Amino acid sequence: MSPRADGLWARGVPRRLILPACFLSGAVAATGLAPLGLWPLALLGLAAVLWLVGQGENSRATARRAWVAGAGYFALALAWIVEPFLVDIAKHGWMAPFALLLMSFGLALFWAVAGTLAGWLGTGWRSRIALFLPALALMELSRGYVFTGFPWALIGHHWIDTPVVQLAAFTGAHGLSALSLLVVALPLLWGARGLAGGVAVVAAVWVFGTLQPAPPAAPDAPTLRLVQPNAAQHLKWRPDMVPVFWRRMMAQTAAPGAPDVVIWPETSVPYFLENADQALAAMAQAADGTPIIAGIRRWQENRIYNSLIAIDPLGRVSHQYDKHHLVPFGEYMPFAATFARLGIFGLAAEDTSGYTPGPGAAVLNLGGALGTMLPLICYEAIFPQDLRAAPTRPDWVLQITNDAWFGRFSGPYQHLDQARLRAVEMGLPVVRVANTGVSAVIDARGQVTHALALNTAGFLDAPLPAALPETPYARIGDAPAGGAFLLLLGLIIAFRRRLPH
Repeated sequence: MSPRADGLWARGVPRRLILPACFLSGAVAATGLAPLGLWPLALLGLAAVLWLVGQGENSRATARRAWVAGAGYFALALAWIVEPFLVDIAKHGWMAPFALLLMSFGLALFWAVAGTLAGWLGTGWRSRIALFLPALALMELSRGYVFTGFPWALIGHHWIDTPVVQLAAFTGAHGLSALSLLVVALPLLWGARGLAGGVAVVAAVWVFGTLQPAPPAAPDAPTLRLVQPNAAQHLKWRPDMVPVFWRRMMAQTAAPGAPDVVIWPETSVPYFLENADQALAAMAQAADGTPIIAGIRRWQENRIYNSLIAIDPLGRVSHQYDKHHLVPFGEYMPFAATFARLGIFGLAAEDTSGYTPGPGAAVLNLGGALGTMLPLICYEAIFPQDLRAAPTRPDWVLQITNDAWFGRFSGPYQHLDQARLRAVEMGLPVVRVANTGVSAVIDARGQVTHALALNTAGFLDAPLPAALPETPYARIGDAPAGGAFLLLLGLIIAFRRRLPH
């Protein structure tokens, strides 16, 4: 076969190895995510993805390579997705491999769209790489919104545990993704000069991040008690274990100390709200005058809600919030009637069509030192738009969650990292209380100030960190990033023929 634009073939690499190389490069690009955090290795993997896609000879080849590379990326990044199906292996275990396969190759379709565009409009391998950069950034942004969104494991998330994350206060997560793509594309396009430029860009943003002032001290800050019962999901609702976890949380609530509020995790109260009067009274008694915030399910007009409540010292509900951004195929089933006929229900849906979404984001005024709080339940913390939807700017953010669904390796740590990113984006402290961990207090710079380790039972008392002024990202959101990506894409299309082939 004669040499073609496919540079790998021209260099003697067998064509049958190209797609495996794409898959492997995508997986390497995911090593920057928690808990591995190998961001330098991830950048190398991402560079390999861009190179392989750029070497495709037509739009079909670039789309196929981008799709397989994306599948490799998501296969490693979302390996935890099998864990929810293993809670009840007899009932759902058969779905686990299909879930990982469908999630990996399904989300990779966003990458395939970017690859198609690069191959269709590119006039040479350099222009294909240059086009793939803003196209992939746009696709990563769009998957935070399309079909209710799933912005988990964004490319830029590997910066969360570095000073570079402070850029998100201005650009959000998608600015971090664009940074990653830029610094790996520069060396591919311009060799040593590009490498020097990429290193300089990362160094500048790194220094910028280290120079950001810490949140101010708050000497009169309220003390929060985070309760972590460590109820494994396969045991959480077992009749003989429900009293064990209940007594554990009650003992943690009643432990010595003087917190201003006690916080229990998602669905921690093992009763529906309508039948929980005695339980709430017992909780209030254990707290001895301290208000409690807890996760509970409630039933209203044949609808089930995943809710957060605050109860006063007399055990009365003073505040209530219903989760509004539900997990598809988990808390509700799209096309529920069709799936129900097949005997398939959401994993957390109680063999029904699932939970009902609440009316939307809300800010609860807890009064006194606790001020105003934006409640989030589990999955809602991965969506910056859900925080920006708050009717007013709160003093702090509370995420209650049950990360027992996410296993013991990567899922809980990636979920924690996204809460840290929300703190930076909003300039607000974020408190997360997780059934099995990681429960943590996070300051407005995304630093964990106090935490309970994963898969341990216990509680901690910690002061609430202070908020920072409202960030540019909190005011403007993702629209400027999307506009910038479109503008860059348009400029590259207009001048793509000037790039050397």
